[in-house]
Amino acid sequence: MTKKNVVIVETKYFEFAKPGKELVLESGQKLGPITLAYETYGGLNRQKSNAILVLHALSGDAHAAGFHKGDEKPGWWDSMIGPGKAFDTKKYFVICSNVIGGCKGSTGPSSINPKTGTPYALGFPIITISDMVEAQKHLIDHLGIDKLLCVVGGSMGGMQVLQWVSSYPEKVTSAIPIATALKHSSQQIAFDEVGRQAVMADPAWLDGNYYGKGQPERGLAVARMVGHITYMSDQSMEKKFSRKLKDKNYSFSFTTDFEVEGYLKYRGDNFVKRFDANSYLYITKAMDYFDLSGKKLLPSGKKANTRFLVIAFKSDWLYPAYQSQEIVRQLKMRYIDATYCEIKSTYGHDAFLLEVEEETHLIKHFLNREYTEDGYSEYNI
Repeated sequence: MTKKNVVIVETKYFEFAKPGKELVLESGQKLGPITLAYETYGGLNRQKSNAILVLHALSGDAHAAGFHKGDEKPGWWDSMIGPGKAFDTKKYFVICSNVIGGCKGSTGPSSINPKTGTPYALGFPIITISDMVEAQKHLIDHLGIDKLLCVVGGSMGGMQVLQWVSSYPEKVTSAIPIATALKHSSQQIAFDEVGRQAVMADPAWLDGNYYGKGQPERGLAVARMVGHITYMSDQSMEKKFSRKLKDKNYSFSFTTDFEVEGYLKYRGDNFVKRFDANSYLYITKAMDYFDLSGKKLLPSGKKANTRFLVIAFKSDWLYPAYQSQEIVRQLKMRYIDATYCEIKSTYGHDAFLLEVEEETHLIKHFLNREYTEDGYSEYNI
């Protein structure tokens, strides 16, 4: 429903992989039962041909657009999802789910293990990007959708996009991986490991068994601070902060002198209020394990008619443009239709959340080529 142009949405929950039908993970372990938190926007047409799956990044969740009741801020990609926006909910049925291993409604290490009656903690099995996609496939089947019009996501969401095409090319009409890679470089793995070590070095981590006692806030905050530096660029940090002081003079102590220090602490402190430390460990490890380089992107015997729009950003040094160019090169070698667009932005990796106007122009044009309006349902959120 809407009130004063504010769209109120509710998170839904899908349960599957019940006893005897557990999800077999890439590691060979089994997981179940599983709950997936998800939200939908817009209406599914009669032909069920207008469904778009939005895939979130490391710290994202199912709440991609609109407002939850009482919220002051909308979902993480509200600027791109809604009537008249890039993913126009008057035309498309948009779906977003929280990944397994997460902590915003989907089954993860903070969930209760039915075998013990206590949180899984480190008893939760290691999961991969492929496992996340397998869980999403169960949700899409549950919604009665045989083929997705598009899968789209940035950063880790882009990895899931690539995995969808690798695992189920026949189920994906088009794909938009944004600011992502076929595999992590050693530098990307190194940043993730620094974050994990910060969490595990916190005395409050207690080998992952901190539930009910308070999570390792300082370690997780430091991990987020390091991560947030990589999301920005030298240009954006210089423009936003330069060497600005919080007060007029140096304190000549180890308190917060510079505005950039205060900003990072603020980001870290806010992150621990909404994210689980163990989920951080599991999800970053899944990203590090991800590898669809070379022929693994589309294994032998599989054919893909999926069309690609690959988007990168000039100032992104966490997922530099050459990694997106390698995606396109691999696709072209398999004779897959791929368009590459590199946006000039100073925002760094965060650009995929901030460069709304240029992304909207590219995505609208791309989707218009994929979708023929033939009686889709009225806007219904």
